[in-house]
Amino acid sequence: MTSNDESLKAKFTSKNTSDVLEDEIAFCQKLIGVLEAEGGICELPKIKEPLNLLKETVADVLKQLQISEDHVTKVGHKSADSSVFGYKTHIAMTEEQIITATVIKTSEKNYGMQLQTLIEKSKATGKEKKG
Repeated sequence: MTSNDESLKAKFTSKNTSDVLEDEIAFCQKLIGVLEAEGGICELPKIKEPLNLLKETVADVLKQLQISEDHVTKVGHKSADSSVFGYKTHIAMTEEQIITATVIKTSEKNYGMQLQTLIEKSKATGKEKKG
């Protein structure tokens, strides 16, 4: 090992050994920071591709953690074997495709249950849905 290899190795924090997701994310973020601070090393194909994958993975995990903190959101089903996590937008519109009413509910709510609310909101606008 050259002295450059040793100096780079010294910049890395010790590997995470806990089973805590937040600790693993912190370790990965530190690793990304050290590699990006080195500049030229990030352009090597054997570093660049795995580094980009790691950055994307960390971003995806952070996004999922943020979504999972939404305690109102529920899991709903589009079909017997297809689920949805989030919200559903229920829309009423005229034949000319002008939106007359909307209702946003958590995804476990059935579309049919919102029909009466959509009709009432459309009547209030004076633009009832036809057909």
